[in-house]
Amino acid sequence: QVQLVESGGGLVQAGDSLRLSCAASGRTSGRTFSNYVIGWSRQSPGKEREFVAVISGVTSSRYYADFAQGRFTISRDNAKNTVYLQMNSLKPEDTAVYYCATTNRRLLMTREFEIWGQGTQVTVSS
Repeated sequence: QVQLVESGGGLVQAGDSLRLSCAASGRTSGRTFSNYVIGWSRQSPGKEREFVAVISGVTSSRYYADFAQGRFTISRDNAKNTVYLQMNSLKPEDTAVYYCATTNRRLLMTREFEIWGQGTQVTVSS
């Protein structure tokens, strides 16, 4: 079973940048980290969790939510079993707990995950 741990959150000012990391450990027999689709989602108080970005395993194809396009970049370093979310030009409305997630299903790409990290808080002050 894969476990995910996020880090890199914090308190920043509007316009600043942050890079979140999602470190993976463990794996399903017969699979390596590079096989896993990894996604980022976020949840603000009183709101439902929303999709942010996703990166595929082998091809590193990427998809972004509209609000993330052009400001956020998802990437992965398979040698380090880590996925990153670079967030630039942060806005107060980006304040949320950010979660990384994956799935044990052998898919090339998905936005539906069942394995989640514990989350990391990002707070953007105006």
